[in-house]
Amino acid sequence: MIHSRRLVALAAVVLLALGSGMAVASPPKSKTTAAVPAAPPPPPFEPLPPPKVYLFRGAMGPIFSTGMDRLGEKLTQAGFSADVYEFTLCRLIGSRVIASYKEKAAPIVLIGHSMGGLCSVVISEMAAKESIPISLVIAIDPAHATGDVPLNVERFINIFLSDSVLGGGDVVAVPGFRGHYASYDLKENARVSHINIEKSDDIHRQIVEMVTQLPRIPPQAQADAVPLRYLVPADTLVELWDSGVRVPVRRGDTMESIAAANRVPLWTLAQSNSLAENAQLTPGQTIIVPRHLTPPEPAAAMATPPAAPAGRK
Repeated sequence: MIHSRRLVALAAVVLLALGSGMAVASPPKSKTTAAVPAAPPPPPFEPLPPPKVYLFRGAMGPIFSTGMDRLGEKLTQAGFSADVYEFTLCRLIGSRVIASYKEKAAPIVLIGHSMGGLCSVVISEMAAKESIPISLVIAIDPAHATGDVPLNVERFINIFLSDSVLGGGDVVAVPGFRGHYASYDLKENARVSHINIEKSDDIHRQIVEMVTQLPRIPPQAQADAVPLRYLVPADTLVELWDSGVRVPVRRGDTMESIAAANRVPLWTLAQSNSLAENAQLTPGQTIIVPRHLTPPEPAAAMATPPAAPAGRK
């Protein structure tokens, strides 16, 4: 009984001490690190305005570059501002391109055949001096005198015939270029010539698709873009990839399985990586694989170009 009273008395003393602010021993507090505020998420990507497309014929364009007019009509039907010009008006149209962009910024697309391909690069150079980006340039068998692709071009595609006398421009990019680049030499395809290479309906289809996709593609890290250069095998269906991407090799991967998984021809992997089509791969190495702006349809392929007139020019 006495022991119980002592316990009650002790408890009362403790409660009194707490109530009166008397110091009571407490376990030491551990030091805490101030929480670092999380970085705010990046703002959502806002689609860009529809691109403005400028197309340029080559020499004697109304006769030999009629494919550019057909392509312009298809782009217009798809809802884009698309105008076709003679290459002789190159610098005049270039000034209009720059003035239009300054008035209301919108992605710029330049597409040219033969001397029109040269003109597309000239206008890109003019825009570079004004710090104006060019979203996409497509040169179709451009002239040999075509200059290098300047740094302000975000995507460049060259479809050409290296043995062509009238075209044959193997256009390269200036040192330090970090955009998307793809080059297709079709010299081994006997059905293609300088005066029909711009008339392929399937090339037109793929170009319209690319222009349609451009405003919806978020900016990509420059390091992601790997340039592509292909000598396209004879009578091979061609897809317009805009650059390559590095894919890590996993255990059990083969050249054939990687090609199938990414839905690309095996020959593209062989050329991109300077490997045999049956080369043995090691887990951890990387393979360059061509990429589209967006995944292609299962049956995506370029239809065989129309038969060329007798004698390639």
